[in-house]
Amino acid sequence: MNKLSGKGLLFFLLLIFLIISAKATYAAGDTLHVVTHKRVTVVTDPAKGTKTYKAWGRFPAAKEGIRSITLNVRFGCPDGMRCADWDYKDHITIRRTGGVKGASQDYEIGRMLTPYGGAFAKDWSFNWEVDVTDFSLLLRDSVEIEYNHVGWEPNQDRGWSVTLDFELVKGRPAWEPISIQKIYDGSFRYGDKANSIEKMLKPVDFMADKQADFARLRVVQTGHGMDKPDGCGEFCDKYRELWYDGKMIDKRPIWKKCGDNPLYPQAGTWVYDRANWCPGNLMQPDLYNLPVQGSRRHTIDLTMEPYTASSEPSADEVISAYLIQYKKAPTQHDVALEAIVRPSLKDVYQRDNPAAMQPRLVVKNMGAGPVSSLMVRYGTLGAPLQQHRWQGSLAPGASTVIDLPGVIGGQAARNTFVAELLRPNGKRDQYAADNRQTSPYAAVPTHAGNMVVYLQTNNQSAQNSYTLTDSQGKVWQRRALGTLKNNTLYRDTLHLPEGRYRLVMLDSAGNGLEFWANSRGGRGKLRLLNADGAMLKDFESDFGSSVVYDFRVGQPVAPITAQTSFGLYPTSTNGPTTLDYYANFPEDVVVQLVTDPGDAVVEEHRYPRLQEGTFAYDLSRFPKGRFYLKVLINGQERFKKRLRLKER
Repeated sequence: MNKLSGKGLLFFLLLIFLIISAKATYAAGDTLHVVTHKRVTVVTDPAKGTKTYKAWGRFPAAKEGIRSITLNVRFGCPDGMRCADWDYKDHITIRRTGGVKGASQDYEIGRMLTPYGGAFAKDWSFNWEVDVTDFSLLLRDSVEIEYNHVGWEPNQDRGWSVTLDFELVKGRPAWEPISIQKIYDGSFRYGDKANSIEKMLKPVDFMADKQADFARLRVVQTGHGMDKPDGCGEFCDKYRELWYDGKMIDKRPIWKKCGDNPLYPQAGTWVYDRANWCPGNLMQPDLYNLPVQGSRRHTIDLTMEPYTASSEPSADEVISAYLIQYKKAPTQHDVALEAIVRPSLKDVYQRDNPAAMQPRLVVKNMGAGPVSSLMVRYGTLGAPLQQHRWQGSLAPGASTVIDLPGVIGGQAARNTFVAELLRPNGKRDQYAADNRQTSPYAAVPTHAGNMVVYLQTNNQSAQNSYTLTDSQGKVWQRRALGTLKNNTLYRDTLHLPEGRYRLVMLDSAGNGLEFWANSRGGRGKLRLLNADGAMLKDFESDFGSSVVYDFRVGQPVAPITAQTSFGLYPTSTNGPTTLDYYANFPEDVVVQLVTDPGDAVVEEHRYPRLQEGTFAYDLSRFPKGRFYLKVLINGQERFKKRLRLKER
């Protein structure tokens, strides 16, 4: 064998390096982040009502396999500004592909309904996510992404810090996409007697590709506007029908309950149910996998419930509906672990966490056939793992939630939960790279068994109930719906043995023990106290539909911390309002009344070494408008709530 020259040896080594690098780059399960917008300060253009923010991202080449794409949308308060106020409808859109001179596009890949952020702290942030794998044909090479912020509020002192992070997992696609096309895309006037929405939502034909196994219809729809008699389109509950090849295959209300929003509380009417959206909500699409016959025409038709406005029509149904044709899945037995809901540190799952029991997973069937069973191996890393056999019926492309038996252990510090899917239909999974996930989590607090559930009801106690159960489902304490009295203090003493417990407080009206726009309801309070009266947990009264608290009884007991309870009511007033303050330890407290906008301090009160108190304030000498009441403890802002001063 001839010896390589110096240059030849160098070339040979370089070639080996590139081959190894290429294999590492394309390895199944590798994750790539493409961040197009990083802490971009987003504000309105009040003159136009819309302002766009465009940026380019470098995505994998067309030849590279992509298993999944998740769009993470992270909001925070901008540097030097406070968070913005209003619930506006923002759009995240693919504008160009293939570079500056490439093809123009107009595909909405995300719709963000901004939260009421007026009372968020300066360090507040929240992360939402949505699966955008259906756009993998377009998210290739150089792509221009546009964030379009809609709204008219002032833009000098408020806005959002926005990050768009595309999380791509490389690997063989579960289904290879063939094409993507628009079916409906726009704002469609609803309730106009002279021009029915059905004239615009006409049936749309498409030709199935000869290689297509199915076509996925991806629909995002939100209702907006406010007309009579039903408050359409934001506050009216109307149904939508989907017709395919002349047959109705789906009928569903275009309506969303908002009292269980994971982002709570907010400054505005966040608990009001709306037409398929809530403030502080990244829309999740409705997905329909439609059977097709190759090289034949099929028809899609979306129709809305008949409705006619009695006033000038203002309702709009904003709909993007895209059709993606896919080849047949190359695997028959293939499942993926989409999410670990419990336990988790993710923002969108914070109502379920910290959790002491019943781990919760989201599982998707990625194969060509239905799944009727699978094994789940799960537990805390470093401890013995459990196994559970799930049985059911999961269609190709469908997802399901699986609640697992058992408790969630862990140390007082941060822990890692692991879950793995095995043996779909008793067979070897034909693509195991997405079967396993880990989730960092915080263990639940440990308390002594002697404690008190402290419940002060409001004026609408018939809407409230609470239950305390253990990990076996045994009920240790219950106040059933209809058994509570208005404006009454309940102190339920508990003597619990070692174990794990879940306290659940419910509000059937979805407006918690307090909501600023529900003056008739008044204000209630829920706390968990130890035997000596110290706060173990103080619960936010403005909780919407429910509040959940998991804990452990055993040793070592968590030390009593400097917890503080605040209450301000009413927050919509002609002048009088009351601050309730309760703390485990005395602290130096300053209460400030500041203007909004302007943040000018117009009133200040100092309470040295304060531990408990009720303080009445009168704002009637000020002109009507909005204020914030802030509470500073040892110089640090710990509470901030908006006050609306009405005309007398």
